[in-house]
Amino acid sequence: MDKQSKKEIMFDRMSEKKKEVKIVRRIVLIITLVLLIVVGIAGFQAYNYVTDALKPVDPDSEKVVNIEVPIGSNLDSISALLEENGLIADARIYKYYVKFKNQADFQAGTYGLLPSMTLDEITESLKTGKVYREPLFNITVPEGLTIDEIAENVIAKKTKFTAEEFLAKVQDPQYIDELMVKYPTLLTDEIKGENVRYALEGYLFPATYAFYEEDPSLNLIIEQMLEATEANVVQYQAVLEEMGETPHWLLTFASLLEEEATAQSDRQTIASVFYNRLEADMPLQTDPTVIYAMGEHKERLFNKDYQFEHPYSTYTNKGLPPGPIASAGASSIQAVLDPANTKYLYFLADSTGKNHFAITYDEHLANRDKYIGQ
Repeated sequence: MDKQSKKEIMFDRMSEKKKEVKIVRRIVLIITLVLLIVVGIAGFQAYNYVTDALKPVDPDSEKVVNIEVPIGSNLDSISALLEENGLIADARIYKYYVKFKNQADFQAGTYGLLPSMTLDEITESLKTGKVYREPLFNITVPEGLTIDEIAENVIAKKTKFTAEEFLAKVQDPQYIDELMVKYPTLLTDEIKGENVRYALEGYLFPATYAFYEEDPSLNLIIEQMLEATEANVVQYQAVLEEMGETPHWLLTFASLLEEEATAQSDRQTIASVFYNRLEADMPLQTDPTVIYAMGEHKERLFNKDYQFEHPYSTYTNKGLPPGPIASAGASSIQAVLDPANTKYLYFLADSTGKNHFAITYDEHLANRDKYIGQ
């Protein structure tokens, strides 16, 4: 092979290598461009997602969402609670946001928050224990009120609606059906029991409610109260299922404690009395059920009153009444599920409202003679 042929072969090989290098460079360039585009798109999408997650979930919403932050809650559980209730878009982003802002020391309690609140407003509320956004007005439902009393003493005095309009609404069968669909775990067929006076009796939670519009509808007012009840009851759903009981049973039991007790310790002890009586197949014999059955307020009951025949009377019927007799607070609900461990079967209240407990009927009679006279 002559020198010229060798040069030509080398030249051809070098040309091929150059072509290969060019092709490799093009492939690398294309792959790099594709990766950059993919990363760019992903980054853009991630940026948009994070940006959206930092904004209010629904800037125009005026609906207050009631949440309960239990004692001992950490940032993870609070973030998850906020996302579950539609108050933030992403729990992880909120958690990182709070850490970035160096915020901490959230307070336990019941909060009425809005999906239109910013992350800073939500965080400030959870830190101070107050709703950061100023409401136009508040409605307070005290513990132990019946629906009739809520209608007369709360709705008629604090809103534009009359007591009659409120009572008509809470007795509207179509509206009750709509609520049962909306709150299926809380509102079961038990609220439509044959002897139940009001389907929603005991389901309108006693609390202070903030409103951010001048004329909230009856639906909004009622459903805020129901959501507060759901927050306080559904957390015990697993416990109730284990007991073989329902939210209706819990609220009915709790309403008796609410009407009988003045202190948390009393609630737990009275709960133990009722459990002991139920186990012994004795009537509960609690005066507030008689008063509720008679439909009128009485300072004192007489012997003839205890003979009043009515499904709600726990003197003429064993077991719990058909439904709650008032709206019970969180303390009474908790006392039902955490009663004191006693053998008491009897109790009575003296003129100061203090309760005195007894195991035997003779001890009970002695307490009666000592504290209220014969």
